Amino acid sequence: AGGAILAESTQALELTEQTGSTQIYFPKNDIAMALLEPSDHTTNCPQKGTAQYFSIITKSTTLENVAWGYANPSEAVAAIKDHLTFQTSDHVTVEQI
Repeated sequence: AGGAILAESTQALELTEQTGSTQIYFPKNDIAMALLEPSDHTTNCPQKGTAQYFSIITKSTTLENVAWGYANPSEAVAAIKDHLTFQTSDHVTVEQI
């Protein structure tokens, strides 16, 4: 985001959503969390639970609510606890190498 690499991981998890799209969840320990700021924004997913959002702070802008994770995910997706995923856009790219 903003030219900075926010995360690199060999422990990322792929989760196929009901829509058929795949989200990659990165362990928080593999993310430069100093560049993320917790947001007050939350959403509720019937399959996963309540998502907490984060904004990415770059040198030139703040990308609001573009990362999220589940502090207490449902049992079916318990593996994504302490992981975050990112909304890709012109400003945020997720690449699998």
